[in-house]
Amino acid sequence: MALIPVLISIAPIFFLIVLGYLLRRNGIPNVEFWNMNDKLVYWVLMPALLFHKTSTIELSPALVGSYSVVIIGGFFAALLYGLGVAKLAGLPGDSASSVMQGSARHNAFIALSIAGSLFGPSGLSLGALAMVLLIPVTNLAVVPLMVVMNQKGRKGKILPMVLSDLGRNPLILSVLGGVSFNLLGVGEVPVLHDTAHLLGNAALPIVLMCVGANLRLRAMRASALPLVLSISGKFIVFPLITVGLAMILQLSELETMVALLFSASPTASSAYTLSRQMGGDAPLMAAITTIETALAFLTLPLSILLVKMLF
Repeated sequence: MALIPVLISIAPIFFLIVLGYLLRRNGIPNVEFWNMNDKLVYWVLMPALLFHKTSTIELSPALVGSYSVVIIGGFFAALLYGLGVAKLAGLPGDSASSVMQGSARHNAFIALSIAGSLFGPSGLSLGALAMVLLIPVTNLAVVPLMVVMNQKGRKGKILPMVLSDLGRNPLILSVLGGVSFNLLGVGEVPVLHDTAHLLGNAALPIVLMCVGANLRLRAMRASALPLVLSISGKFIVFPLITVGLAMILQLSELETMVALLFSASPTASSAYTLSRQMGGDAPLMAAITTIETALAFLTLPLSILLVKMLF
C-alpha cells in the first residue's frame, strides 16, 4: 500500500471537511442551516447508520472481546497520558481538561468514513463495532473528569448527571437498539432497515461537512505547550498503544487498521461544545480540534502505511 493511493482515498473526506468550512464561512446558505444540520446528523442520520450496522454485523464473542481490550485500552492510555502531562506541566484545571480531551477523544465520523472508503463494507462494519465500544466508555470517563477538573462548570452529583447524558444520547440508544436486534436474531426488518440504510447513506457526507463548518481557525492562537501535549497524545500515544495491543492479541490486518483509524483520528468537534458547557478552556479546545483535524490529513496516511509494514 503506497502513500499516493491512500491519500487519494482519504482526500475526498478532507475535501468535504474543507467544503463545509468554506460554505459556513461564506454564509452559504446561512448559519442556522449548519446548526440544524448538526442536529439532523446527531438525532437522525448517525443513529440510523449505527442501528443498521450494529443490528446486521456479525458479533463474534472472540472479536468483541479482543476489540474491547484494544480500543478501550488505547483510549485509557491516552486519557491517563493527557491527565498526567497536564499535571506535570502545571496547567490549570480548565486547560488540563482540554489537553485530556485532545489526547483521548476521537472523531468517530472521520474514522468511520475512512474505514468505509479504504476497506468497504467490512471496514464500515468494524468501524461501527469500534463506535459501539467507544461511545459509552468515552462519555462515562470524560464527563465525570470534566466535572471534577472544572469546578466552575456544572454543579451537582456526578453519577445522575452522567446517567442523564447517556440516557438521552441518541448514538448510544441506537447502538443499544441495534445490538439488541442482533443478539435476538431478528435479522433485517423490511421497511425499518431499508429506511435506516437510506438515512445512513446520507450521514457520512453531511457529517463531514458539519465537521468543517465547526472548525474555528481564529481560535488557533493558543499556547504551544498544551497543543503539543494534546497532539502527542492523540497521534502517538493512542495509536501506539492500540496497535501494540492489536499485535499482542493477534488481530487481523483489517481489524488492526480499523482500530488504528479510531485511535489516530483527530479529536471530536463535540469536545469544544462539552468544554464550553462545562467550564473548560473552550478557545484552547477549539484550537486543538482545528489543528489536529488539519494534521490528520498527513498523520493518518502515514500511520496506515507504518502499520501496513508490520503485516
